[in-house]
Amino acid sequence: MAYLGFREIVDVPTWNALFWIIVLFSAFNAAARSFASENTGRRLYLFTLARPEAVVLGKMIYNALLLMVMVFSSFAFYALTLGTSPLQDADVLGVVTALALGGLGLGLILTLVAALASHTDNNLGLMAILGLPVILPYLLILIRFSKNALDGIAWSVNGVYALQLGAVAVLSLALSYILFPYLWRE
Repeated sequence: MAYLGFREIVDVPTWNALFWIIVLFSAFNAAARSFASENTGRRLYLFTLARPEAVVLGKMIYNALLLMVMVFSSFAFYALTLGTSPLQDADVLGVVTALALGGLGLGLILTLVAALASHTDNNLGLMAILGLPVILPYLLILIRFSKNALDGIAWSVNGVYALQLGAVAVLSLALSYILFPYLWRE
């Protein structure tokens, strides 16, 4: 759709923001499926097999890896279809770090949100309502970090954004590890 609408985007901020918005919608759909297939019987079966911490960590690792693969493949396809002119001055290590942190953080955060929304009848609707306020600050930092990486800004300036993204990812991992057992018991 982006290709049909734009053909080629030369402006770096527009190219970057559109990419992360497309990834955000894909990430919501991918993460929503992690708990959607679990009915009450399957949850009870998992409850007897494994500890809740192991279940949530497994789902978080799976979603983070899935979204990292999705982000990298989407980036390659996006660059092929909309042009690579915004990548001319890019810091390659910064762009790769932004893509990896983007997939990792989106996977971890959205798994926590999907776990919270999974106990309702309107899983995807509630996930969007709960997820957007949680994911927006992360996405804004991610867009700023990746735009700076595309502009070739040095790590001395841009490194603080990478630390912020990593801290939010670790925070969501810790919150999931602590809170999921309480959700699991219901």
